[in-house]
Parts: sequence; C-alpha cells; structure tokens
Amino acid sequence: MKLARKRAVVTGASQGLGRSIAKLFSKEGADVLVCARNATDLEIAKKEILAEAQGHVLVQTANIAVEADVEKLAKRAAEDLGGLDVLVCNAGVYGPKGAIDELDWESWVDAIQINLLGTVFCCRSFLPLLRASERGKIILLSGGGATKPLPFLSAYAASKAAVVRFGETLAGELRASGIDVNSVAPGALNTRMLQEVLDAGPEKVGTAFYEASVKQRDLGGTPLELGANLCLYLASDESNGITGKLVSAAWDPWQQLHHHRQELDETDVYTLRRIVPQERGFPWG
Repeated sequence: MKLARKRAVVTGASQGLGRSIAKLFSKEGADVLVCARNATDLEIAKKEILAEAQGHVLVQTANIAVEADVEKLAKRAAEDLGGLDVLVCNAGVYGPKGAIDELDWESWVDAIQINLLGTVFCCRSFLPLLRASERGKIILLSGGGATKPLPFLSAYAASKAAVVRFGETLAGELRASGIDVNSVAPGALNTRMLQEVLDAGPEKVGTAFYEASVKQRDLGGTPLELGANLCLYLASDESNGITGKLVSAAWDPWQQLHHHRQELDETDVYTLRRIVPQERGFPWG
C-alpha cells in the first residue's frame, strides 16, 4: 500500500473529487480525517470510504473559510491522528456567475474567502504538524481558471490562479523543510459544480462556456479516479522532491515525473509564467 502508516486530511471530502481522494488514500493504507460543511453528507461519505478502508476514517464538520474551524480541524488531526503527513486542500466553489458589475458582490467575496483564504488557513494551521512529519506533503486543487481566463466566473478564476501561485511560493518557503507543495488540475469533472453551470445557463456563464459544459456532460468528463490517482502519487514517497508544480491529471505524464526530478527542479516547467513575444515568433518586445 502506497500510503501505509501515513496520516492525511482531505477538505471538501463529502462528495465528488474530495471523496474519491479520501477513499483512495484510505484504501492505500492512510488514516484519513475528512471534512466538509454538511454533517449528513459527511456521514454518507464516511460509510463509502470505510467500505474499502485499510486505515482509520475520521470525519469533522468544518468550513475552511472560518479560521477557527480550521484550527479545530488541525487540533483533531494532532490528537486523533497523532500528527499529519499529507494535507489535501480540495474544498472549493465556483462562486457567483455573471458579469463582475452585475453579480452579487458578497457572494464574490465569499468565493475568494473559501477558495483562496480557506486554502491559506489550512496550510498555516497544519504546517506545525507537517514540519514534524518525515516527509510532509501539501496538495492544492487548482482548476481551469488557474491557467486561462474564465469570463463570467471571475471569482473562481482569480482565486484558483492565486492558489497556484501561493503553492509555488509556499514550495519555495518550505523547500529546506522537506515539505513538498504541488497543485493539481484534475480536469473537467462531471460533479455538482458542472450542474451549477448548466443550471445558471448561457445568460450567466456565457454561450461558449455553457456549450462546452453541455458537451462535457454528454461525453462524461474526466474520470474522478484520474485526479485522485494523481493526488495519491503526489502524496506518496515516490514523488519525494517534486515541489512547486502545477500538474494536470489528464494531460501530463505524471506517472513518470520522479524520473525527471532534477530537470523539474531546475526549470519552470509546470509553473505559471509570463509569455514573451519571442516565444510566439514575434521579433518585437
């Protein structure tokens, strides 16, 4: 088992990708503490995770946008898991959909609070436990908004880009501590977030994104298991030393990245960066 005797926390794990990650981690031997805002959904998820669990499964309701909730979660990990080796920051929302000057501003700020500040809260609160691990791992969930504009989903796009840059920055801060920090782009998933877009309609999310979402729904989207397996790889000892990267579950050869540790460490491959004119064949600039 790839995570035998490892201790992991997975946020936003009551459904979708978070639940798939927690389920796979537990199957691979980890003791897992999962959180979400809805207690009923958490209990349902716990039963599903336990069906194939090889480790302990703990649940706790928490809103990661509330710092006190995150601190309680860290305390639970310290007391009931005995520490922490892997933190997966999965919880996130699309937030309001529509033009920036027409959408509900309070909802926009809430989305930033959950996606960005919630991620930072978790990293800050769990760092003492991760520093005490033999090899700490932090895995941040990115999204399509991190690498391209998403008109009419500005809170999501802005917060996810910020999460990835935060991950790159944190990786630099923690390099000497032996804690690897990476971001995961799980692909286009057919989850409740997709249904939100379909329910909002083209008037709110724009015709292009709506039509792409309909196509995604009909084709089935990226399997949840692909993103979960990438998270397993990044949580395992096999990926030790790979840090500060944004890795795509669907498009990158992540199963082989450990063969290229030195190259990854010495280049800006799999990072957010500015493109200059010469890289697109323009002589100016």
